[in-house]
Amino acid sequence: MDTVTLRGVALRYDDFGPSAGLPVLLIHGHPFDRTMWAPQVAALTAAGHRVVTPDLRGYGRSGVTPGQVLLSDFADDLAALLDHLGIERAVVGGVSMGGQIAMEFHHRHPRRVRALVLSDTSAPAETDEGKDARNRLADRLLAEGMAGYADEVIDKMLAAYNVTAMPEVAERVLAMMRATDPRGAAAALRGRAERRDYRDTLPAVREPVLIVVGADDVYTPVTAAEAIHRLVPQAVLTVIDGAGHLPAAEQPDLFNTAVLDFLATRVKGRD
Repeated sequence: MDTVTLRGVALRYDDFGPSAGLPVLLIHGHPFDRTMWAPQVAALTAAGHRVVTPDLRGYGRSGVTPGQVLLSDFADDLAALLDHLGIERAVVGGVSMGGQIAMEFHHRHPRRVRALVLSDTSAPAETDEGKDARNRLADRLLAEGMAGYADEVIDKMLAAYNVTAMPEVAERVLAMMRATDPRGAAAALRGRAERRDYRDTLPAVREPVLIVVGADDVYTPVTAAEAIHRLVPQAVLTVIDGAGHLPAAEQPDLFNTAVLDFLATRVKGRD
């Protein structure tokens, strides 16, 4: 793990694999940290790729910015991190909020993107009802902490049947949620409530795009992935059976196969 101060915050990150490998930047979702990508780091580096996994500001062991952190703030942090690492262009992937950050990154820094991997995410702007819900949740997390929220949503983060079938995965996901600083989670919730509508920007994407979704995702269901698929000219859609909102954790072998096949057939050697 390394630390660098960029744009006024200390960011923790891991940089694995050969420096000459295809760079892959993986963005965790809310309220997790970079360690959620451990199965993907192992598979991608074994295939010769370079994998960068940061803790977003406010999450994991990175510094916290209270108040509101917009998706554009996260995207600009990541562009600064790539600058620090000397990476001009990368495959940019993310799950849930991380997928929205990946879409924001492409909107703001399109020349830095070789391809997108969008896992279990959605494109529309937040509704008025959704904005209220995110801001109320932010208030709750600041008042109560993360533990109660984590216990309430674990059977939505994972497919409900996997909570009991995969206790080690469930405990790892719970541990990440419980360890998140409520100030960071709240700031991201308030910023995410103000996100742009990516349905306006996705049709302009000309790079290869892999869309992945758990077959039993209740937060961003298969229909949300299909909607992105219809918008993006060069998109591939993969539905992962036996998974909910976090197929990279629930079915890592299937998820890794989809990503590795995509990189080998649609990205590698393409400029």
